[in-house]
Amino acid sequence: MPKIKKKNTTFHVYYRKQLRREREKKKRQSTMSLEAIRYNNGTLSILNQLLLPTISEFEEIKSVEEGWDAIKKMKVRGAPAIAIVGCLSLVVELQKCNTFEKVKQIAAFIIDKLEYLKTARPTAVNMAEAAGRLTNIVNALLKDKNTTADSMKLRIIQEAEDMLKKDVIDNKNIGKYGAEHICKHFLEPSSTARILTHCNTGSLATAGYGTALGVIRALNESSRLDHVYCTETRPYNQGSRLTSYELVYEKIPATLITDSMVSFAMKQKKITAVVVGADRVVANGDTANKIGTYQLAIAAKYHNIPFYVAAPSTSCDLSLTRGDGIVIEERPHTEVTFFKDQQIAALGINAWNPAFDITPADLITGGIITEKGVFKPSELKQKLTVKCEV
Repeated sequence: MPKIKKKNTTFHVYYRKQLRREREKKKRQSTMSLEAIRYNNGTLSILNQLLLPTISEFEEIKSVEEGWDAIKKMKVRGAPAIAIVGCLSLVVELQKCNTFEKVKQIAAFIIDKLEYLKTARPTAVNMAEAAGRLTNIVNALLKDKNTTADSMKLRIIQEAEDMLKKDVIDNKNIGKYGAEHICKHFLEPSSTARILTHCNTGSLATAGYGTALGVIRALNESSRLDHVYCTETRPYNQGSRLTSYELVYEKIPATLITDSMVSFAMKQKKITAVVVGADRVVANGDTANKIGTYQLAIAAKYHNIPFYVAAPSTSCDLSLTRGDGIVIEERPHTEVTFFKDQQIAALGINAWNPAFDITPADLITGGIITEKGVFKPSELKQKLTVKCEV
């Protein structure tokens, strides 16, 4: 009886696994989205960023309370996106509500909801700025005898909806001004840039395009980008989960590094510039941003590498003179001692988890990139004030 040749089962198992991985990879790529906020005529959904990079899932926001919860739990994050989602969650409630007969009733409702939204994450100034601006509009309308409950409602809805378009326009200007400044001051005419960035400052943190990542996009679009190095950004891993997700999606050449590699990367990889975002920039240029930014700025100064902060003017809080007046949010210690549901530290160890640090203005050597131009920290207040008056 002839011998039956056995199949190489080890090879076939390996081959099937490889095919399955390839299919899963293609499926993930086909469902990837850089649209963090979906809004249409009173319906609001957010991309749940806690599930990225493996799952792209949108979650509907039906109330201010759900908007607050999404911001607090960091399902949506990034200073511009926080403000937009917060204000649009108010729009969702206003669209549903037709019970206000008196102007004072709807005014009190709007102001109370805005004050509540400000408490979700206090360090990022954009929500407070938007709340203050909308509150001023409400108060101005209250003084107008022709204002009705419906006209106030429609005005606030329009103001909140306009934030989406304005944010994208501002971000593209930030990208343009930042890329031009880097090319003019730190690149030879035919050379390309190597940029180091921290946290996530792209489409997932804004209405689209991004701030610091917008500068990177603009460099790439003008063929002046060689490579991007992004930090993993512990403990919440916004760099490894979100920034790398955006860079892969856009096919921008990039490498992920751990936070502890930045100094060595600056030396070995010939970094052209460091570009980060901001959650709050105060009058003297001191900047609150994701924890780890401060040490990045110190290392950049030692290596004589320009350090830029990219942020819209809505992230600039000119009411505070110095950074030590910024309230720093502290998050749960489990974000340090656990990764998702997996314990990664000794049970019982204490943990300190400030979400942000403050970079002194004198370490911001490249400049502060806004939608109005690139300014030295020392001239920021004067430049923004003048441009606002114009």
